[in-house]
Amino acid sequence: MKCRICGNDEDNQRYEAREMMIGSKDAFCYFQCSKCQCLQIEDVSNMSKFSSNNYNSYKTITQKKNRLKKILIGLRNKYAISGKSIIGKFMYDKFPKEDLRSLNILALNKDTKILDIGCGAGDLLYSLREYGMKNLLGVDPFNLKDIQYENGLLIEKKEINDVDGKWNIVMLHHSFEHFPDPSKALQTVSGLMTANGHCIIRIPLVTSYAWEHYGVNWVQLDAPRHLYLHSVKSMNFLADKAGLDIYKIVYDSTSFQFWGSEQYAKDMPLCDERSYSANPENSVFTKRDISSFAKRAKELNETKQGDQAVFYLRNQK
Repeated sequence: MKCRICGNDEDNQRYEAREMMIGSKDAFCYFQCSKCQCLQIEDVSNMSKFSSNNYNSYKTITQKKNRLKKILIGLRNKYAISGKSIIGKFMYDKFPKEDLRSLNILALNKDTKILDIGCGAGDLLYSLREYGMKNLLGVDPFNLKDIQYENGLLIEKKEINDVDGKWNIVMLHHSFEHFPDPSKALQTVSGLMTANGHCIIRIPLVTSYAWEHYGVNWVQLDAPRHLYLHSVKSMNFLADKAGLDIYKIVYDSTSFQFWGSEQYAKDMPLCDERSYSANPENSVFTKRDISSFAKRAKELNETKQGDQAVFYLRNQK
């Protein structure tokens, strides 16, 4: 078992993980590199039966909203991006949107060119378009067809290699772990960035309390859709190879790492009628449980042990 990230073939640990999101419970073999710590699936061949379009992110956005609701969401999004709006802060505390919040450390303006790779139906870009940004494009090969929204946003059914132009920000929110060749993908991303551009990658992290505690029942392992569960080491290795520097890492894990993993440990898929995601009122977890999980997730993020993070990259100087 040779690591496809760093090339190491010594002392790599093998694991067997089950498909638990849709509940087939098929088994898949993974191994973790002893050097760069990346956990990766042994066979990266096509798995159309388990393709990513099973995710909720592929459901087209409902464009008609109650006027008041639309205003409140707009204020929430304004706070997420700019840190402004007292009402927006209240809305964000109640209904956080971490992918949008990940942009607040960058100097955005209405002309910033943003490319979102693996964006599904384009929920994040839709929010940015409503905020007033115009130079946006989303691409995802798993979409059934191109999506043209009434507000002008276009989401194209397209592979990363078919994207043209240069972009100020290239984003991959929970899509990088699906690429069969992450090194090649990141090098392609590097070629799409402007000289002073930024890349944002949000991914699950194997170097986390959740993986150490739950092992193959860790919900974000998500066999077999997640081909690579990266570590900080493996991400640094890939970034350097692509001529990029990781200049900031923000941990943003949630309660999902606990209730999802606890369900898997109880042999309960995400689609189960007792699942918190499928039927919160009929869940095996109480509101107090979920609140406790969220508090624990925040603590893990502060100590860099959360099970997902945002990586900010730019060209090496």
